[in-house]
Amino acid sequence: MAWTNYQKLLAVVMVVTGSINTISTKWADDIKSVGRDGVLKKFDHPFFQASTMFLGELACLLTFKILYRYYSRRSDGTEDVNELTKGNRNFNPFILFIPAMCDMTATSIMYIGLNLTYASSFQMFRGSVIVFVGLLSTGFLDRILNRRQWSGIFLVIIGLAIVGIADFIYKGTDNKSRNDIITGDMLIVIAQIIQSIQMVVEEKFVAGQDIPPLQAVGWEGLFGFCVLVFLQIPFYFIRAGPPVTTNIGDRLEDPIDALVQIGHSWKLTLAVLGTIFSIAFFNFAGISVTKELSATTRMVLDSVRTIIIWVFSLAFFGQHFHWLQLLGFVLLLAGLSLYNGITGRSLIIQIKTFINSRRYNRVEEDGIVNRNADDTES
Repeated sequence: MAWTNYQKLLAVVMVVTGSINTISTKWADDIKSVGRDGVLKKFDHPFFQASTMFLGELACLLTFKILYRYYSRRSDGTEDVNELTKGNRNFNPFILFIPAMCDMTATSIMYIGLNLTYASSFQMFRGSVIVFVGLLSTGFLDRILNRRQWSGIFLVIIGLAIVGIADFIYKGTDNKSRNDIITGDMLIVIAQIIQSIQMVVEEKFVAGQDIPPLQAVGWEGLFGFCVLVFLQIPFYFIRAGPPVTTNIGDRLEDPIDALVQIGHSWKLTLAVLGTIFSIAFFNFAGISVTKELSATTRMVLDSVRTIIIWVFSLAFFGQHFHWLQLLGFVLLLAGLSLYNGITGRSLIIQIKTFINSRRYNRVEEDGIVNRNADDTES
């Protein structure tokens, strides 16, 4: 089955915005700006960054409301057929509260880890979520994994172990300590345990609801943003030392200092805006790809995103290339593919389908042009 132009657009948007999201977040971590204490320092505000991510998701809900109101005014049923608004709109939004809380917790932990390790390692270790999803699925969804899936999980574990060893062996030009890198990697893996709980809950209680993607992302963004903004009040008074935080007075989070630093640096402002807008488009595109195509296609596209982020880290974030990390990534990709039932043959078929659909569209366009030319001459 050939991909439609809408499906191709979703795939491109997912890869591009997903890459921008991780890159812009890591870029913000490395930017130095003057804080409220008058000191030039790096932007170390993972919880504030997580709240900006949920702000981007919240924008999806506002977009949905605007589009739905616009299409409804036509009174021609457009809101029930348009890709952005069609689906079940009569559901209890609080079924998304628990997934939103899982997402909030996991994202906050991951952003702390990202500040300590490399962007490429961050993206690769996120692949460990498949291990915990598989284990939790057997316990709570009564799903029985076959030999192929268990083999895939084993390869993912081996691949991630090799990536961790590579991170331990080398250090980049930004003088990260090995302890910081390993701590960051471990925090990302812990976050994936929480993320896997989110996925299992969504599959058990949300799957089958046919909720419009913009609305689903938006409600999770609203819950996550409101709760995390409120939590930053007690976080201001909680003390935590390095490597968790380097804020003034060892505060777990200092949103006032974060806003002052953003106000003093246009680069930091651009990076934060990049996080907000990219996460909005990425989440919508990711859910839509799963809905329009398949979870397998989403996994393949996510792997492409990992490669882009890795290349960018090597070029701009001071990371050194290491063959062990390449080996780990290959095993990780092989394990994810095996778990999802992707073989070399099926991947080639998908690529051929994509190419043939492009050729078909070109032929159709040429035929229309020729017919129009013939009509003009006659």
